[in-house]
Order: sequence, then structure tokens, then C-alpha cells
Amino acid sequence: MPAPEITVVTPRERERVVDSLVAAFTDDPILRYLFPDKATYPQYAAAFFGHLFDKRVHRETIWTIGHGASVAIWEPPAAENPPPDDPLTARLPADALMRVNAYDRAVHAALPASPFWYLGVVGTHPSYAGRRWGRAVMRAGLRRAADDNLPAVLETSNPVNVEVYRRAGWEVTRAVTEPLPIWIMQLSAR
Repeated sequence: MPAPEITVVTPRERERVVDSLVAAFTDDPILRYLFPDKATYPQYAAAFFGHLFDKRVHRETIWTIGHGASVAIWEPPAAENPPPDDPLTARLPADALMRVNAYDRAVHAALPASPFWYLGVVGTHPSYAGRRWGRAVMRAGLRRAADDNLPAVLETSNPVNVEVYRRAGWEVTRAVTEPLPIWIMQLSAR
């Protein structure tokens, strides 16, 4: 069986990407902290992931398999002329926005000062789980980081993910305890 094709996401794939990420992160500690109400989780998580998609799709740093079935959203080290920020204020209630902003502040304060490639999100729709597609789309960004001779950085609040990433060569470089446990991990350029 041939390896699935990894492609750069296009704006046309937004809905499928967002749907996959909403489904993939239903039980993730970060998303449960940000959007704890199960009834409103799908709506607010879709707004959140849509926001991340919109910020990065034109940078061509979102890779996918299956046109959104598995997705890695990367942030390059020094994005030139980023698109205008699409504030979430119109899409999220004040309490959820407060949690998103608190989480962002905690993560950004713990990130390295030197340039790096940032893996913001990697997720696979549950219908496609177990195929190692998440690792495959993640590698596309890792290749870009290696080409730039820069480390890759990610954060997770899921202790299971910490061990998965460690087995793949990532190292914990910082831990944050508020607003929830967050591990900052780095993979050096190879």
C-alpha cells in the first residue's frame, strides 16, 4: 500500500480541517480547559481552530493527509507580513476568551527567545486514528525546521503526549503549572 500523500492545505479544506481537529481534541486537557461545557465545545472549538487555520493557511505551513483527515499547523519562526489577526472576541463568550488569553500568555512566556518552528496543533480525526498520519504530517514541519537549521517547539498539557513525543526525540525544556500543567518540548534541528 503506497504512503498517503502529504499536501499543503488550501483554504478550500478549512471545513474538513476544523471538523477533524474539533473531533480529535474532544478530550484534550487544553481544549477541555478552554471550553469545558460539552454542549458548547463543538461551536467554540470550531471557532478556535478556524482562527488558527485562518492565521496560518496563507503561510503554507499547514500540512495534511486526506484533505484534512490528519493535520499539522505550524508557525514559522519569523512570519513576514502576517495576515490581520481575526479576533475571537466576536466568536467566543467572555469567559472562554479569558481562558484562551490566559493560556496563550502562559505558553508564550515559556517559549524560547531564539528563533524556532512552532508546532501549534497536530491532530487526526478519530476515524483515521492509528495510521501514524499525525507523525507523518508533523514531519513535514520538522523538515522545514531542519532546512532552516532551527529547533522545533510544541506544548502539550496531556502527560500521555509527553511520553509519545519523548519517544520521538522531543525533550521537555520547561513546565508551566498555571493555568494548567503545560509542558514545553523541543526537538533540535538534525
